[in-house]
Amino acid sequence: MGFKENKEKALALITSRIAYFNKIYKYKYKKFAIKKQKTIWGSCSKKGNLNFNYKLIFLPTELLDYVIVHELCHLKEFNHSKKYWDLVEKAIPNYKILRKQARRFVIKSH
Repeated sequence: MGFKENKEKALALITSRIAYFNKIYKYKYKKFAIKKQKTIWGSCSKKGNLNFNYKLIFLPTELLDYVIVHELCHLKEFNHSKKYWDLVEKAIPNYKILRKQARRFVIKSH
């Protein structure tokens, strides 16, 4: 099952998780999209657009949440400074463990 079959499911799940975590952060973003990316789980542009890989739906929930929070926090800090990681830690206190786990998940093409 590829992108076409899973895009709507990813859109619904990621929409709900963004809404959940943005109750904490209250960050403004322009839009977000579900994409078929080959090497990344998510991204944030300087224009305030968030992109998420549809394959996030296949990750454990805690890793999906980590990626969403990771990108949300880039709306405030467009870097990986201590300030940035302090923002991530607000919602994901065990982010260091999850960060290591996320690196082990390779995005395989279908």
